Amino acid sequence: MSVRAAAPEDAGAIAEIWNPYIRETSVTFTTDEKTVAGLTVDIAARPGAFFVAEDDGAVLGFATAFPFRGGPGYRHTMEHTVQLAPDAAGRGLGRALMTRLEAALRESGAHVLVAGVSGENTVGIAFHHAIGFETVGRMPEVGRKFGRWMDLVLMQKIL
Repeated sequence: MSVRAAAPEDAGAIAEIWNPYIRETSVTFTTDEKTVAGLTVDIAARPGAFFVAEDDGAVLGFATAFPFRGGPGYRHTMEHTVQLAPDAAGRGLGRALMTRLEAALRESGAHVLVAGVSGENTVGIAFHHAIGFETVGRMPEVGRKFGRWMDLVLMQKIL
């Protein structure tokens, strides 16, 4: 297993990992599926902030970071997304991706990393706690998907 910078040719594999979460779960509130073209743009726009984990040439997960909010006062705060293929869970890939992403963000001057986790995603909340994130807030009923309101748990880690 290795973690490396994402490349444009990884966009299809990333979409294959991400889109089932979008279609079938409350892990993310979005209903807009990712496209290869859109992910290719994201990979190019986030040098040093988009990584994949692969094993024997197969992409098994990814982690990426992007600005938390607009404006110069937030330039040192980033938000992230991390996802694994379902059969890749429990192998340390999420932790390896986050370790690499956090190191790259520190090097680029980021000070805080934010996670916005669905309140229904207890596995994601536990994962973030295990890697040093603290819950800093809960926003009741700010997301809507599958005909129901969902809470957003805000977590952060000072890098």
